Amino acid sequence: IINYHNEHQPERFKICQNYPNPFNPSTTIKYSIPIQSNVTLKIFDVLGREVTTLVNKEQPQGNYEVEFEGSELTSGIYFYRLQAGEFVETKKMILIK
Repeated sequence: IINYHNEHQPERFKICQNYPNPFNPSTTIKYSIPIQSNVTLKIFDVLGREVTTLVNKEQPQGNYEVEFEGSELTSGIYFYRLQAGEFVETKKMILIK
């Protein structure tokens, strides 16, 4: 997990589309949290089964990026979900081998 500081601190919760997408074998997920929060970032398969947890801890306000390594997974559609306090958002990503 990298806390990348830029000039301003985030004013709202935000999760960005992973890049690159489609990806093989790794991709980067960026997110922002405006206040210290208990953060979880999980990956799910298309059937809703949890594949892995990338983040599960209390984090201070800031902008973060996490690399997801999918080399052990099969090609297909996956979802990543950020939960921070009351904020929950899910986005889709595609692994192509």
